[in-house]
Amino acid sequence: MLIGIVGKPNVGKSTFFSAATMASAEIAAYPFTTIKPNKGVGYLRAPCPEKHFGVKCQPRNSACDNGTRMVPVELLDVAGLVPDAWQGKGLGNQFLDDLRQADAFIHIIDASGSTDSDGNPVPTGTHDPLVDVKFLENEIAHWMKGIIEKGFEKSARMAHLEGQKMEEVIHERLTGLGVPMPAICAALRESNMPANPMNWKDEEMLRLADNIRRLSKPILIAYNKSDVASDDNIKRLSKLPDYITIATCAETELALKKAAKAKLVNYSPGEPGFTIPDPAKLTPVQKKAIDVMDHTMKRVGGTGVQACLEKAAFQLLDLIVVYPVEDETRLTDHAGNILPDAHLIRRGSTAKDLAYKIHTDLGEGFIRAINAKTKRIVGHDYVLQDGDVITIISRK
Repeated sequence: MLIGIVGKPNVGKSTFFSAATMASAEIAAYPFTTIKPNKGVGYLRAPCPEKHFGVKCQPRNSACDNGTRMVPVELLDVAGLVPDAWQGKGLGNQFLDDLRQADAFIHIIDASGSTDSDGNPVPTGTHDPLVDVKFLENEIAHWMKGIIEKGFEKSARMAHLEGQKMEEVIHERLTGLGVPMPAICAALRESNMPANPMNWKDEEMLRLADNIRRLSKPILIAYNKSDVASDDNIKRLSKLPDYITIATCAETELALKKAAKAKLVNYSPGEPGFTIPDPAKLTPVQKKAIDVMDHTMKRVGGTGVQACLEKAAFQLLDLIVVYPVEDETRLTDHAGNILPDAHLIRRGSTAKDLAYKIHTDLGEGFIRAINAKTKRIVGHDYVLQDGDVITIISRK
C-alpha cells in the first residue's frame, strides 16, 4: 500500500513526511523545495497476537513494542501542487505522474492561513484554508479526465457499435493509475452517464473522473500548523462534511522524535503527550522548546501525524492486519521465527487472496487454510478478520 503526501507548496508536506518516517527530506519556506519524490516507510500500530497465544514474537517485517506491532506502510512525498497543475502550471504534470500508484492521499493544508494558493508565504490568517480543500480534488479529476479522453471518441464509437462495455474501455485507459474495475463500475453508476458514450459532455466526463478518483484514491485532510491556527479555522476544518479531518503539527512530531532519540523525553508516536525522564538535565533552551511542544500537544490533543497514517490505512482504505505462519501449532515460519510477518490487506479479502499476496504459487496451488486462533480448517472463500493468524496449505 502506498499513501501519497500531497498539497500545495510550503504547507509542511516534507516536514510531515520526515516526521512520519524519520527519513531526510529537504525542508524550506519556499515553493517547490521538493522536486523529486521522496519515498519512506511509516508505521501503523496493531495488536500483536503474541499476547493472545502467550508467546514472544520474533518479527521480520515489522517491529513489536510490548505487544503492539508496528506494521510498515510506504509513503510518498511529492512536489507541491498549485491550481491549474493539470494544464502544466508549476510542476503539475510531474506531480500528477508521481502519484499514479498511490492508493490514498493525505492532503496537507496550512490551517494557519499563512500560504497563498500558489504556496507563497503571506501574513498568518490572510488566506482561507478552506479554499485549498477542493482544489486538489479538482486537479486530480481534470488529470484523470484528460487520460480518459485520449482517443476516447474513436473508442466510444467502436464500443457503441460493437457493444463493448464502457467500464472496460475506461479501465484500459486507467490501468497505469492502478484504478480497479469495481471503482469504475461504481463511478459510472453514480455519475448517471448517458447510455451512448458518444453523447458524453465535458462536464459529465469531469463528474465521472471525480467519482473515479473518490472511489479509487480517497483523500484524508490533515490541517497542519494547527498550533498557530486561529480557533475559527480549526473549528471550520474539524467540521468539514464528508471528510476525515485531523489537526496536525508536523514540526512538533519531528522535534519530539528527535528529542526522544536524544533521550530528552519519553514519547511514543500517536500518544497525546510525553514525559521528561530527568528535567534537571535540560538546558534552558531545551526546556523552553519542550514547554512549547507541551503546549501544542495539549491544544491539539497530540501531533496528529500518527493518527493520519492510521486513519488513512484503517478507515479510508479499510485495511486489516493478518499474520501468516507456516506452522499453525508453533506459529512459526520455515526458519522457526514466531509470528514473523504482519500483512496489510483489504477488509473483505479471503484466505486465497492472502495466499496470492504472499506468493503467486501459493495462490495457484491453494488447497485450504487453517485459522490458528480457532484451530479450524477454512476454505478459499474464508473472509479474513483483523488480527487473524493463518496457515496456507498449498500444492506448491
